[in-house]
Amino acid sequence: MNHAPSIHASAVLVSARAVLIQGPSGSGKSRLALALLHAAQQGVLPLARLVGDDRVHVEAAHGRLLVRPVEALAGLIEVRGLGIRRVPHEQLAQVEVLVELGQEDAERLPAQARTKAVLEGITLPRLAVAAGTDPLPLVLAYLQTPDALP
Repeated sequence: MNHAPSIHASAVLVSARAVLIQGPSGSGKSRLALALLHAAQQGVLPLARLVGDDRVHVEAAHGRLLVRPVEALAGLIEVRGLGIRRVPHEQLAQVEVLVELGQEDAERLPAQARTKAVLEGITLPRLAVAAGTDPLPLVLAYLQTPDALP
């Protein structure tokens, strides 16, 4: 039994680390998770597997943030228009980046302070996405490009 807190979020393992997706209800968390899974199927990403959709457990361990599916929801993802579907999933992943959907502070060139977030005492890169903006290009750019220029 997992005693780590559960949060309202989705998570997808992309290559070796997970993309943690948060945002208000209806902001597109499941849609972005599905888009990442499809990007891997199309060869845009080398690998993507669902960790969890809607609710996940997060916990700090040895300076890393780990994410696991909530047991009752493991392997399930909401597909708008189709309902709940079962997909292959991972039991555990290390979080690489936090994507926050529906954010009012999303900026074209964000200030350094707005590019970090702290969850469970762990500092993570943060991608803020404005409501109504497709988050997939931003997430793919983050995953496929080296660090930003100074």
